[in-house]
Amino acid sequence: MRKGAWDFDSSGLRGLYRDRENGWIYGVCAGIADRFDLDVLMVRAIAVICLILFFWLTAAIYIAAVLLIREKPLIYSGRHEEYEFWKRRRATGDHWRES
Repeated sequence: MRKGAWDFDSSGLRGLYRDRENGWIYGVCAGIADRFDLDVLMVRAIAVICLILFFWLTAAIYIAAVLLIREKPLIYSGRHEEYEFWKRRRATGDHWRES
């Protein structure tokens, strides 16, 4: 799925973020792979190699990335008609309530 298909209101996500939905631990590697249009397995392999060679430095950078990089926002990716329906419902403040 292309980034432009994620949100009908904007031109896609910008910047670096953690992709917890597609990530294994905290989604740092998945977010980096998505941001720079790389294969996530390649980014993970590089991270593991760096972890083996430079354990403390890689661990510190990964922990800093977890703390500093924001999480990817959840954006609706379904049909456009359904998206417009729920957008109108939210704008009018018309919510279904249990009685």
